[in-house]
Amino acid sequence: MSDLPLSGKLALVTGASRGIGAATAQALAAAGAHVVLTARTSGGLEEVEDRIHQAGGHATIAPLDLTDGESIGRLAQAIGGRWQALDIMVLNAATLGSLAAVQAIDSKEFARVLTLNVGAQQALIAAFDGMLRASSDARIVALTSSVVAPRAYWGAYGASKAALETLVGAYSEEVKNISAIRTHIVDPGATRTAMRARAFPGEDPASLKGPEVVAEAILQLVTTDTPTGHRMRVEG
Repeated sequence: MSDLPLSGKLALVTGASRGIGAATAQALAAAGAHVVLTARTSGGLEEVEDRIHQAGGHATIAPLDLTDGESIGRLAQAIGGRWQALDIMVLNAATLGSLAAVQAIDSKEFARVLTLNVGAQQALIAAFDGMLRASSDARIVALTSSVVAPRAYWGAYGASKAALETLVGAYSEEVKNISAIRTHIVDPGATRTAMRARAFPGEDPASLKGPEVVAEAILQLVTTDTPTGHRMRVEG
């Protein structure tokens, strides 16, 4: 497998039990990376792990709740005890929350959206900063959304993704001259996922591109000389 572009590389993919996360994990593994898969549901993770192994790839599953800050620390400690560097981190896990007018947003649900979509992402970057710096070509890929441009009833989710973009962009500026870490922002566009079906229940899923199209775009990002701070929308 030494001729594969990501042979010898370690990747971490969050929200890897289904959708874009699962497809990305499989694409990175097929390119030679050892992929650590995280999500809340162990059953889904095991299915993705099985598909990776059946295709000849390598993966490890780590079921955890990213809203539990201590679990992120334990994950980093476990991975750091086995590997020296983290080469790719795909920040894919997110929650949609309810679509509502700004004045009708439920405060407790809004807090949960921000905790997972922003707070957990900061905790992941903080926990793995040392391992990312130890890589000779580290990449962080953060999944965003077109609703960072204000859209009615998408205020909560859109605000969380706008905050994520700003957070990752700030980190990029902080490390670009002192490390080999590069950050990339990916807007997957309309994609056939469970989250999309929940947001647009009347939409025909067959009219949308599959998660594998986004996964291939992410693979191209991390295997080419893409500059840090690059933002891409995946068309399909």
